[in-house]
Amino acid sequence: MHRSRLAGFIIDCQTDDLDAAASFWSQALGYPTKRSADPAEANYVALDSSRHDLVIEIQKVDHSSRVHVDIEADDIEAEVARLETLGAKRVQQIRTWWVMEAPTGQRFCVIKPQEPGFAAKANRWG
Repeated sequence: MHRSRLAGFIIDCQTDDLDAAASFWSQALGYPTKRSADPAEANYVALDSSRHDLVIEIQKVDHSSRVHVDIEADDIEAEVARLETLGAKRVQQIRTWWVMEAPTGQRFCVIKPQEPGFAAKANRWG
């Protein structure tokens, strides 16, 4: 048995100015930015959307700009396998998460739980 749920939205921006991109989305959506001091997070700026129980991040990328969803799971491998039975395909493993592709072509990620209260709000599978 494992659990998973929608974690939030990642706004992929093909840009050389992540701060300007984050500023636009911060103002457009009405959420202040939260930049991490962790060097491993240099390509991300979070928006403080916690009051809506969502993670929204602006991410600097090399591919075309788009929006993708993150699904958080307490057992990433079990969730990836479940999604594969629905027709999704593994694209690439990055650090601790998987980039997946839906049968309809959209990319999404399966990640570790991000927010407190995950278990109480997640779907239970298996």
